[in-house]
Amino acid sequence: MRKARKIKQAAARRAGRSRTAKPRRSGAARAPRTAPTRKRALKRPTQSFVVSHLGPEAFAGGLRSYAEYRDLGIAAATNGLARAHVIKMIPPCDPAVVSKRHYHDVEFQLIYVLKGWIKGEYDGHGEATMREGSCWLQPPRIKHKVLDYSADCELLEIILPADFGTVELEK
Repeated sequence: MRKARKIKQAAARRAGRSRTAKPRRSGAARAPRTAPTRKRALKRPTQSFVVSHLGPEAFAGGLRSYAEYRDLGIAAATNGLARAHVIKMIPPCDPAVVSKRHYHDVEFQLIYVLKGWIKGEYDGHGEATMREGSCWLQPPRIKHKVLDYSADCELLEIILPADFGTVELEK
């Protein structure tokens, strides 16, 4: 009797049923399958197609005096959902100017090194040197500062939302 029970249990496991599951009656009705619906908590802004080509006047001043910014048109195309820009660091790096602790009031901030390198200090993580091809995520409101960068340093930065505040922690 025990051997027969073990054989039935093994057969049930192979069939994908647990040993406590009751077998389905052949004529039992099955609930209809429906595609899951996507519920959105917030209505997202309308987005439009945009292309940004590099031109001779592509870079302009911006948030920092030691950098030039090339806006990629994402803020306008997403109605403020996100911002993307290329940041070209202006050489030479002057630690007295660039090494000021601050944080950004953002929901998302991703940085990718396009050229050169940049060295920074991040609360809870210490110093890090990011080189060409490096990518990092700065969590919202992480305190950080730039320590140094190469003469050819260029970064791609993607931020949500497009308009955000920066809080300077040092003068």
